[in-house]
Amino acid sequence: MPAVSAPSVLPPAEALEPQDPNSLFAMAVASVNRACRTLQAPEFIAAILSQPKNELIVNFPVRMDDGHYKILKGYRIQHNNILGPYKGGVRFHPDLSLDDVKALSLWMTMKCALMRLPFGGAKGGVKVDPRALSADELMRMTRRFTAALGSNIGPDYDIPAPDVGTNAQVMDWMMDTYLNTHGEHSRQGLAHVVTGKSVQCGGSEGREKATGQGICYVLLELLPEFGLQAAGLRFSVLGFGNVGSNTARLLQAEGGVLCAAMDATGAVGAADGSGGMDAAQLAAHVARTGGVKNFSGAGVESLSVEQFYELNVDVFIPAALERMVDGAVAQRLSCRVVAEGGNGPLTPEAAELLLRRRIAVLPAILCNAGGVTVSYLEWVQNKTGVHWELERVDRELKKTITLAARRVRLAAHQYEVDLQTAAYCVAIEHITACYQNRGIFP
Repeated sequence: MPAVSAPSVLPPAEALEPQDPNSLFAMAVASVNRACRTLQAPEFIAAILSQPKNELIVNFPVRMDDGHYKILKGYRIQHNNILGPYKGGVRFHPDLSLDDVKALSLWMTMKCALMRLPFGGAKGGVKVDPRALSADELMRMTRRFTAALGSNIGPDYDIPAPDVGTNAQVMDWMMDTYLNTHGEHSRQGLAHVVTGKSVQCGGSEGREKATGQGICYVLLELLPEFGLQAAGLRFSVLGFGNVGSNTARLLQAEGGVLCAAMDATGAVGAADGSGGMDAAQLAAHVARTGGVKNFSGAGVESLSVEQFYELNVDVFIPAALERMVDGAVAQRLSCRVVAEGGNGPLTPEAAELLLRRRIAVLPAILCNAGGVTVSYLEWVQNKTGVHWELERVDRELKKTITLAARRVRLAAHQYEVDLQTAAYCVAIEHITACYQNRGIFP
């Protein structure tokens, strides 16, 4: 049967961009539109990707330890599922907004398409500071949020995973709540309703380090493009949580040198850039104290914000929240490569400045796709009732993300564009082919 032709009456991609150009979702849509123009993709592709398919907002009560009830707001945004079930993390953060979750869900669609995973994109979360909750309050909130989502999530429909402010424990509670509220099905067949669980509850080996491991594999593949190699690589990290700390430890194991790190508590490193820090010791300090501040070691000292950004390194890895690198920061950076460890760390102004300064940017939809890739591997293991050893998980992750990096490198040369645009082009080519083969119902 011939492919169904696309309607020609849809507005151009530019008209579909959100009204507020400074919103996170506008940033994401602009990246999609830029790639669509590069590809000369059918207009209906940009139109479909310009908005999520489903937007769910739930307001639910949670009993606090002192007996009073707090009403919390939760989100689940399902962006696109042309390639498979919705897939995306759950974030607990006090500044979470609908705009943020929409952007994150779109980026998940792009990551899954770029990695060639049989998933679509989703994202969710609760507007709350999890650090202000007791363990019991966090458990009750997680269970109540999961119950509020109801059948809007499911093991073959929409599969949550950890994100900022959530972890394996939260995923275990989500799974258990879902199993106890969906008794019409075989409970043993529903464990893959979430990924990122503890190993004891069906999680995968290597899931905790997966995002950092993926960044490391991307760097190993693409560094030669810039005349760099892992051995002796000088790098700095913005944000030293799960992603930043694991990336630093893994790069150090490959011969890299951690020159500086910064988080909300401060910055530490070698002010003259002559030495490095032990990533494992720094991670232990952060786990013990809550931040990098006051970390001590040979040649290590506290740095000002300006010193941190201006430190001369080969690779700068922003692994914190979105839009942490603005134009002023981009102007200060002294590096050859920026590897986006977090989602959307650069503002549009920063991205443009780095492009003009000929500082290469390895895009987030490639660099931090290790998490969703190992989530997919966990989902497969749960569905088939097997448990793989760490070596196999790492091998599958390396193959998947390395092939994606090669596709991005090829597209950058083919279309003569920067790596970020190339990554979106590769993802959207895959999505476009699927739509053209399947057609649009009815």
